[in-house]
Amino acid sequence: MKILIASDIHGSAYWCKKLVQAFEREGADRLVLLGDILYHGPRNPLPDEYSPKDVVELLTPLARAITCVRGNCESEVDQMVLPFNCSSDYGVMFADGINIHLSHGHRAIPPMGKGDVYLTGHTHVPLNAVEGEGYIHLNPGSVSLPKEDSWHGYIIYENRAFLFKDFDGNIKDVRKV
Repeated sequence: MKILIASDIHGSAYWCKKLVQAFEREGADRLVLLGDILYHGPRNPLPDEYSPKDVVELLTPLARAITCVRGNCESEVDQMVLPFNCSSDYGVMFADGINIHLSHGHRAIPPMGKGDVYLTGHTHVPLNAVEGEGYIHLNPGSVSLPKEDSWHGYIIYENRAFLFKDFDGNIKDVRKV
């Protein structure tokens, strides 16, 4: 199974189009969204082509392939307009014998075991680290508002490898599990 992992679209139709194009180009089976889909929040600038309504329209055809967790900028009304669930703070996926925990990253860390993978967004900064009792913490950075001189990007998971990519398809980092 090939999974595209992304976070922090923040209502940018411009960058959401790039995300949908990457999903199609990569031939991914699933799209994991780690929150902050529609709104920019009070601390962020307006992203390119800010249009939450257009983001909903862009993601709607992919609804059956999307797994999403709630970010700190999600509101209750988002669940009314998005054709996929975004109300859960946490999620868990199992792929190739790996426990993959999903969270936006603004809540407490769930219990992790050695070799588990913890996927978060929230900081807008890519992260590839081993933490705590040996769990792997990965963050794809932000689709629309990267911080700390990072890139607009996502992660591709396939065959026990996580590839950090920019929207030109360049590999920026790798984590093999």
